[in-house]
Parts: sequence; C-alpha cells; structure tokens
Amino acid sequence: MQQRPFWTRRLEALWQQQTLIWLPGVRRVGKTTLCQSLPHTEYFDCELPRQRRAMEDPEAFLASLAGKRVVLDEVHRLRNPSELLKIAADHYPTVRILATGSSTLSATRKFRDSLTGRKAELWLTPAISDDLDAFRIAALETRLSRGGLPPFLLAREPVERDFQDWMDAYWAKDIQELFRLERRHSFLRFVELLLASSGGIFEATRFARPCEVSRPTISNYLSVLETTLVAHVIRPYTTGKVSEIVAAPKVYGFDTGFVRYFRGWTEMRREDLGLLWEHYVLNELQARLQTHRIRYWRDKQGHEVDFVIAGARGALHAIECKWSAGDFDPAGVKAFASRYPNAIVSLVAQDVGRRYVRRFGDLSVSVMNLQSLCADLMAAPGR
Repeated sequence: MQQRPFWTRRLEALWQQQTLIWLPGVRRVGKTTLCQSLPHTEYFDCELPRQRRAMEDPEAFLASLAGKRVVLDEVHRLRNPSELLKIAADHYPTVRILATGSSTLSATRKFRDSLTGRKAELWLTPAISDDLDAFRIAALETRLSRGGLPPFLLAREPVERDFQDWMDAYWAKDIQELFRLERRHSFLRFVELLLASSGGIFEATRFARPCEVSRPTISNYLSVLETTLVAHVIRPYTTGKVSEIVAAPKVYGFDTGFVRYFRGWTEMRREDLGLLWEHYVLNELQARLQTHRIRYWRDKQGHEVDFVIAGARGALHAIECKWSAGDFDPAGVKAFASRYPNAIVSLVAQDVGRRYVRRFGDLSVSVMNLQSLCADLMAAPGR
C-alpha cells in the first residue's frame, strides 16, 4: 500500500483538534487508500448496502464504536449523512470519525447541515511534491503528463481509456448520486471543453452552443464542477480600481493529466510545460494552504499576475509561475506593484535551486522554487 506521509501527518494533527474530520477529494485521488493506511482505525465502506444498514440507527452504531477511530468512506451514499455526523460530533466525543466524499460537504440536498464549527476539513488534492518523493517519482514531467491521481501516476503506462473511464464513473457515481442532472452528453461535453481550455478566462456563452444548452445551464454546470472539485474558479483580485478586471474568472481543471489529455497533447513539448506547471503550482498551494481563496490579477491593458493571495494583516503576495526562470517577463508584476506597492512579489520556477532576488527599477522580485514559496506562505502572519 502506497504511503502518503504528508497527508497522514495532517490527519493525525487534525484529530487532535476535532473528533470529526471531513476529507473531500475527486474520484480516485486516493481517499480510500489513505484512510486504509491509518493505524488503529476501523474502516466502513458506505457504498456497501450491508454497512449502510448498520448505520440506519446512528445512536446504536456510534455507541458500539466508543473510544475508536472510524472511517466512513463515501459517506454521501447514506440516506442522511449529515444526521449521523452531527449526532457523532454532538453526543459521542470519544468516537473519532474521518468521513470522505467527492464534493464539498454542504454541496447537495443530502447534506442538510454543513456541520459548521463541528468539524475539521482536509482537502485531498492530486499528488503534491511530497507525494512524488513517497511514490519515488523522480521526473516532474511524469507528474505533469500523467496527472496526480495515484492510479494514473503509478501505472506502467496510462492509456486513453483510463481518462474516459474516469469520466463515465464521475457522471454515474458522483453527478447522478449527488445532483441527478439530465443531458449526460451536454454535461460531459462541457467538462471536456473546459479541461481543454483550462487556465483561461471563462465565458459561459462560449460553451452554450457546442453543449446545446443555455447560458444559465452552463453556469449551473460550472457550479457543479466547482462543488465536486473538478474545476477551480479563480476570481480576479481587485480593490475596485477602475483599470482592473473585476468580474471575469479564470477556470482551472483539477489535474494536469486530464488537461493534457483533453488538449490532445500526446507528447510533452517545452511550450506545453509552462501551462501545466502553472496548474501544478496551483495544486500545491491549495494542498498546503487548504484554501479556495486564491485569486489572479489583470488590468484592462492586458497585464496579468498568475496568482494573488491576500493574507492576514494586509499581507499581499503576487506569484508568477514560469517553467524556466529565464522566461520571465516582469511587465505584469510591475503593473501590479505600481498599484499595490507593498505587495510581496515572487517568481516560482522549477529550474531554481537557491532563491535569489532580481531587481527591476524599484521592484524586487524573489526568484525561488516551489518548496521555498510554500514555506514562505505557510510562515506568513495568520497561518
């Protein structure tokens, strides 16, 4: 069984703070394997009717587990999952529960209570740099090409059918179970087109005609993808300045392997690596910071910064992603810094060892690798 020590440590730390942990993550991201690797923990698969029947009387079920650590995998398969979790959090403090699902907890009609204040949450993302070390994946290009779902990343040679099988299971087991959408063809066509244009400005009208649905339906589809963590909507950072883009979001697909596949990239070219690296950096930031509140910045003259993170106490981090530090054009960050002179500006590139500083007039840019960037952000005030 593959170990993922970064995530195991995070779970163990959270269990010291809360008796209930919610572990969301997309299908095949490794939730089950991670849960089954935890020592001294009883595992229940909520997809099995026999185990669902055992939970029909929540009080009796929880009483039988006093003093134990328990995994409820795919808990959304229960008839009323939020009821069981709420009873556990409120009345069975000696039972420590790790519940998993393929969406955010308050996403669907099945979760009538979001359990605010009763739970800790750990969002399991596709493989991060710590996972590559644990999986003994030496080449970053392998992770970018195959993606971060462990079965794809660790396969001897992933095949095209794997990606289509994942899409079929996503529709059948996540979308139909949680949302019961109609028009399978239109929805999956939208997913494919969105992944193929991943990292770009999102305009709903551009997808309506090829998917044969209305603009409001496209907006609903995007909400479903965001809820199930298949798409990440990155909204613009703005303080209301006239020159800034304030409404148009960028949308990123959840995994570099799927982006590559639906763009039709059969071989990894250098010009493709920059976009996939940008996705990989976003994934790393989401995993370590455990936040959806990452922004981008753009002005009406076309200057852009890949990611902006507003921290506590007014801290503002502007982050540019380049496959090679030598490809960096400072125009975007210079325009940003002219409006936000107190921002911390970083360039993150895969070919940087020890960090250094480049100066562009009055602007200082810290050039660093991804590990250094994450360390800086984790050490920022308020973390």
